[in-house]
Amino acid sequence: MAEERVDKWLWAMRVFKTRTIATEACKKGRVMIGGIAVKPSRNIKEGDVIEVRKPPITYTFRVLRVTGNRLGAKLVPEYLENITSPEQYELLEMTRISGFVDRRKGLGRPTKRDSRELSRFKADSYSADEFFLDWEDDDE
Repeated sequence: MAEERVDKWLWAMRVFKTRTIATEACKKGRVMIGGIAVKPSRNIKEGDVIEVRKPPITYTFRVLRVTGNRLGAKLVPEYLENITSPEQYELLEMTRISGFVDRRKGLGRPTKRDSRELSRFKADSYSADEFFLDWEDDDE
């Protein structure tokens, strides 16, 4: 049965852009097999289930075949099965929708897009002056 290093396999399956990034993810405890964080040198085999935490979600993959060579994107489904739960993808979509509302302190200035959305939001709502003008008209 063939075996390969987990960092090399994740790079070959295009889960990570470079092997260095895959290695760093393993060292930081973001790659797990059976709920246990693994070192980059850990060998994997067919049938293993690998969890990769890429905030805000955790992807789950089943190893179908092992290779150390980087593959074209069309060949990847022959080597791994994506068994990530739908709840994880819903979490990703909610993060995407929330946009700048969920911006943590210290992340820098809003982007140009964020500023435009904020301006549109302010323009759509009533200003205090308009409210008081309407209210004064009701007394007459």
